[in-house]
Amino acid sequence: MKIEVLRSKLKRVYVTHANESDEGSITIDGDLMEAAGIVEWERVDVNGPKKRINTYVLRGTPGSGIIAMNGNAAKCFNVGDKVHILSYCSMSRLRSFLYRPLIIKTDKNNRIVWT
Repeated sequence: MKIEVLRSKLKRVYVTHANESDEGSITIDGDLMEAAGIVEWERVDVNGPKKRINTYVLRGTPGSGIIAMNGNAAKCFNVGDKVHILSYCSMSRLRSFLYRPLIIKTDKNNRIVWT
């Protein structure tokens, strides 16, 4: 049997843009995506102060610090909101006992502080 587990988490990133007229999704700085092992078009959960949404990822310019809420995601989060972005994977229950997810913490400019 396989179960879904947390693969990686971008912990405490700050929303830099929110535009309802853009294509619906979340745009994430390419460096943050690389550090967390997230790929473009991957499904992720975004947890915020009052909402949790499920969307897909677009690759942002590396080093830009961008966390952009696009389309309907922009209705759920505002610029300056602190959010967590979570990715998942499937694995056997047995393997999950030895597994630890990758946690990436950032500063207020969405620069990596530690992993």
